[in-house]
Amino acid sequence: MNDPARNRWAALVAIRLAATAGALLGVVLLGRAQTLGPRLLGVAIVASALWMLATVPRALARRWRTPK
Repeated sequence: MNDPARNRWAALVAIRLAATAGALLGVVLLGRAQTLGPRLLGVAIVASALWMLATVPRALARRWRTPK
């Protein structure tokens, strides 16, 4: 019942959801910002969330791959 593949899949999904939520938070911050400081923070949050979404799941899948 305790399949390691299921736990790894759940971890990948959780990382993707967290990155998506972070990107949405950054977009909301960008939309509501009146000054330059919060806008730059929103851009940084969106950029880091998109980087996380693109690289972290792939890196974990490569790390967890069965050796040949």
